[in-house]
Amino acid sequence: MTSNVTAVSYGQNLTDTGLEQLRSILSEHGTAVGAESTAGDSRYQVRITELELPDATEAGLAALRSAVADAAIPGVDTALVPGGLRSASRKLLIMDVDSTLIQQEVIELLAAYAGKRDEVAAVTEAAMRGELDFAQSLHARVAVLAGLPADVVNSVRREVKLSEGAAELVAAFKAAGHPVAVVSGGFNQILEPIAGDLGLDYWQANELEIVDGALTGKVLGAVVDRAAKEKFLREWAAAEGIALEHTIAVGDGANDLDMLGAAGIGVAFNAKPAVRAVADSAVNMPYLDAVRHIAGV
Repeated sequence: MTSNVTAVSYGQNLTDTGLEQLRSILSEHGTAVGAESTAGDSRYQVRITELELPDATEAGLAALRSAVADAAIPGVDTALVPGGLRSASRKLLIMDVDSTLIQQEVIELLAAYAGKRDEVAAVTEAAMRGELDFAQSLHARVAVLAGLPADVVNSVRREVKLSEGAAELVAAFKAAGHPVAVVSGGFNQILEPIAGDLGLDYWQANELEIVDGALTGKVLGAVVDRAAKEKFLREWAAAEGIALEHTIAVGDGANDLDMLGAAGIGVAFNAKPAVRAVADSAVNMPYLDAVRHIAGV
């Protein structure tokens, strides 16, 4: 059998019953099931199944993804990945930062120093659900930081924690010769040391304005919004000579949607419902390194 799609199933408690239900859905849609293998560790399990999909066009793959998602098999998330992506000699991984690469929302950590964390968190949540214009909401949230001493940035840096499996995911891609990028609606002052520690190939975020040792409540230049995230994906893939269909994008909020849609496969990581509904695949557990299994790295 010649596989043109791979089903990558993962979960913290994969069951034979759930996997058998998945096979039934695949068979109902005329998909031939081939070789299977396992991966994962004590945190989560992975089942990799090679498939032959009669209609492997974008529309055919979308229809099968929809059928699998609609089944909502308990404990099983499944990414249906084009064979060309998994077998590509070079791939680009691009990720969001806040609530994806890292566990927190940096703007909320900063706002806590102004006594405005709850107020800012509510705006962030609405923006990530797609209910507010991201650029306008960012300017409004950053405005509450006006007058804070610039050294709060250093304090926030110390509070930031990588998501579980983030360092391992980046290391796996880098070891295999694949470039890794991040693009963020957050701030360069926080992201720069993280990017350096991880050895990221590309990174971009917003720049907080600092004058006379204090935050002004403004950002410099154009805001990194959902359109900018897609733009950077395309620019960096082109710079590396990597086709878009060989890129993997990961994010959690509405401002990631354009990037997720443009990539070869878009992964919603513990994402808002509106993002999960349209992403190609979803990881609904705290381990970011599950993405390496989706990508075949």
